[in-house]
Amino acid sequence: MSVVVVGSANLDLVYRVERIPAPGETVLATGADSAPGGKGNNQVTAVARAGGEATFIAAIGDDAAGDRLEAGLIEAGVDLRVRRSDRPTGTAVITVDDGAENAIVVDSGANRTLVDLTDVERDLIAGADVLLLQLETPLETVERAARVGHAAGATVVLNAAPIRPLPAELLSTVDLLIVNEHEAAQLAADTHGAFRGRADEEELAQVLSSLGLAVIITLGSRGALVCVPGEPPAHVAGHPVDAVDTTGAGDTFCGALVAELDRSGGGRPDLGRLVDAAAFATVAAALSVQRPGAVPSIPTLEEIHDFRATS
Repeated sequence: MSVVVVGSANLDLVYRVERIPAPGETVLATGADSAPGGKGNNQVTAVARAGGEATFIAAIGDDAAGDRLEAGLIEAGVDLRVRRSDRPTGTAVITVDDGAENAIVVDSGANRTLVDLTDVERDLIAGADVLLLQLETPLETVERAARVGHAAGATVVLNAAPIRPLPAELLSTVDLLIVNEHEAAQLAADTHGAFRGRADEEELAQVLSSLGLAVIITLGSRGALVCVPGEPPAHVAGHPVDAVDTTGAGDTFCGALVAELDRSGGGRPDLGRLVDAAAFATVAAALSVQRPGAVPSIPTLEEIHDFRATS
């Protein structure tokens, strides 16, 4: 069984602050650090640390930041198929406040050059059991990768973040959509012209699953909601913990879920498999928010098993 992740890789510049500054305001940081990040990088690392066989297709700069990202991915056990670009490695400036909330600004850098999949990259995607995608790389690349994976029979998983309007052609090739509450509301409004206003999570899940795909809405410490077409949503309990930094928690959830889903067998996942995988992933996410940083906070399979055994 294997997972291919096509996505972004950034170097995160993280600043700890008492509160996230308002427009026009300057605040003094209480600490600063840098660490590997980017949604693709975070997710493929989470796959590998959760015991999955992970391959990463990405673009990084031919610079010191790119060297650092590559070394971290190799250490995590990821099979790298990374392009080196003359553009600088992507960066993200992240402020994290005392309540563990964050605000993020991303400069995509080399991630913008991840276009026109090569024959080798197409073959890797076609040979995957699960393909995991996000939206920090050019949308045309996401669409092409999804088409290749779908045609080859891979389970295509899309984490629709950062949220943007998505073409129907892309959604028709996706088996599983993962979004948070805000992304779910925006995507429901984009795909259902008459759907406006407030809705609870269950209504959002059913609206999105009516597109013909399975949906998971992440709910932070409240867990997740899982929905497949034609069935009522199922709630997966969360694990309230003392959060230090929520950066990368959603990515940890996605990577851990895909690793567990891949272990449970191929084909389009049914509700039972998705609920089991989501239960595994909520533990991984709960562990991640108790440590600072994105990649540095991602737990190992042993840590996930230990948490489940004692909770």
